[in-house]
Amino acid sequence: MHALIVLAHPEPRSFNAQLKDVAARTFAGMGWGVEVSDLYAQGFDPAEGPRHFTRRKRPEWFGAQTEQRHAAEEGATDPAVAAEIARLERADFVLFQYPIWWFSMPAMLKGWIDRVFAFGPVYTGKMRYENGKFRGKRAMVSVTAGAPAPSYDYNGRSGELSLLLWPMHKSLVYVGFDVLPPHLSAGIQDGIKYDGAADEQRRIDTYKAELEARLRGLDGAEPLKFNTMADFDASGRLLPGVPGYSPFIRPAP
Repeated sequence: MHALIVLAHPEPRSFNAQLKDVAARTFAGMGWGVEVSDLYAQGFDPAEGPRHFTRRKRPEWFGAQTEQRHAAEEGATDPAVAAEIARLERADFVLFQYPIWWFSMPAMLKGWIDRVFAFGPVYTGKMRYENGKFRGKRAMVSVTAGAPAPSYDYNGRSGELSLLLWPMHKSLVYVGFDVLPPHLSAGIQDGIKYDGAADEQRRIDTYKAELEARLRGLDGAEPLKFNTMADFDASGRLLPGVPGYSPFIRPAP
């Protein structure tokens, strides 16, 4: 088995980086191969744009999908993107480790998805969801947050975690991954403290142990439920009588 850890945090001594180390040691202890994509340390450029394409199909007008597919066909995909795609192809399991910033992911990780989940080599109209490139592979999101854990419950002021992470989970499902339930490390943040600092080290140690236990128990983990392409009609609407598995996709009343 082979694991890829995608880390998106600018501080190499951050708690996110520490969790990356916990994951790497855990995978190695299980006899797995391990690779790490440390996006900030690598200097990955998250902003998709014309400068990444040396052989343009349409020099007069930039379209990301058009140029991504053309570059792949021409063997001219940006080397940084090609390297990340190759890492995903080698991996049986991918762990995404990042902080929740402004109720979402860091721009670095969003840009990584924009560029690495490229049209042509990673997805097409026919190669997505249950027919996605990475079908048979699993992925999991591990996030940190400054607010306390109860605020990410269904009635919490930060918003329900499953809804905040839905765009990320949906993106992973779109390219074929089976997505496992996320791991949340809450109440961890530089600056604002929501409770006593003395309690933070206990939380840090607990979250590290919980992540290790989650990773060691992957064989028994059930993926989250998502609708498949077969659940929708030609217009993209959920078929009558088919359940929706997210508040973002609901059956007709």
